[in-house]
Amino acid sequence: MRIGLTIVSVFFLLLVSACGSTNANDSGKIPDEEWGTITSKAEGTKVNMFMWGGDDGINRYIDEVMAPMIKEKNNIELNRVPLDTPEILQKLQTEKRAGKEKGTIDIIWVNGENFKNAKEQDLLAGSFTDKLPNYNQYYDTDSDAFQYDFGTETEGFEAPWGKVQFVFFYNSEKVKSPPATLEDLKTLMKENPGKFTYPNPSDFTGNAFLRHLLYAKTDSNLARDGFDEEKSEEIGAEVWDELNTLKPYLWRKGETYPSTLTDLDKLYSQEEVWMTMGYNEARAEHLIKDGVFPVSTKSFILEDIGSIGNTHFLAIPFNSPNKEGALVAINEFLSPEAQYEKLKPDYWGESSPISYDKLDEEWRKKFMEIDRGESVLEASKLEENFKGELDAAYVEWLKENWIREVASQ
Repeated sequence: MRIGLTIVSVFFLLLVSACGSTNANDSGKIPDEEWGTITSKAEGTKVNMFMWGGDDGINRYIDEVMAPMIKEKNNIELNRVPLDTPEILQKLQTEKRAGKEKGTIDIIWVNGENFKNAKEQDLLAGSFTDKLPNYNQYYDTDSDAFQYDFGTETEGFEAPWGKVQFVFFYNSEKVKSPPATLEDLKTLMKENPGKFTYPNPSDFTGNAFLRHLLYAKTDSNLARDGFDEEKSEEIGAEVWDELNTLKPYLWRKGETYPSTLTDLDKLYSQEEVWMTMGYNEARAEHLIKDGVFPVSTKSFILEDIGSIGNTHFLAIPFNSPNKEGALVAINEFLSPEAQYEKLKPDYWGESSPISYDKLDEEWRKKFMEIDRGESVLEASKLEENFKGELDAAYVEWLKENWIREVASQ
């Protein structure tokens, strides 16, 4: 009798243990369940989305468009928590070291070096994009833009939320014919000394300007090659020579540089310089409407170099307490309805990573008919000149070498 009871007890313990091992939240992994089960478990829950909160239009898009949409369609409460991405990762690192299996973050907005760090430090729950119906139906899942994030393989650890491309903005009353090539830009600078500059490369936009110059000095596909220090030194030498040669024609003769893109935008709005720049080809629209940029603002790209673009993503932390809710919310963020609202200039206005070819005729027509504003280049022109982002290691390398090779000269 005792033997029988012992066998039953052991069997019961093994059964409980086996059931516990499949619990996604206990194991820190993505739920291994059918989509119907995931949506059922997510209903009536709360999802905490931690993200950079420095743009009013983006914040309003989350609070006024997505939160009501997710609540209505999925009965999930979406709670936006503003926090800079490095601070989010620091919080996750602290929780990881403390062995905190149940955190407070369900979704994070991430890309580039932050994604690389999060992935390498095991701060993410794992691969999940294959579970998202909207991703698999409406996106080009084989695209390099989704397979790589600044040279780091995504492996399904993050889902594409939006994309931006680098453009230059100019005052069309001051510049009658925008440059089409790097040589054209250099000519314009020499003919109009002091009317062009770029942010210090410690700023992400200033760094991106230098990454375009790296592209200009090589025929290689830097986006796929990964970081090669020897090769970087070789093509970088030409970039430093170019920048030092142009110093006398920069704002304040290159003796000082705007610390941030915000500082450059301010110089542009005050007409001290005639150009600014940045990711998000549509960002000038709300600045024009708000009276910050002149109404004569237009945009251009250097067609001989191309326009670096990158995708930004949504990911799920390793200790998300509501992974089912996170999956359902992210799936909604990728829906045609959500992407359509994000593309409109009312709130955000940035490009969508969704594939127009995979939309039905009605949705495709709606997307194509959006008036993004006169300062925004045609989508076909941007697509034709798209260049992939360089490995994240280039960002730090350019920052450090520019100080020595240019700023200190």
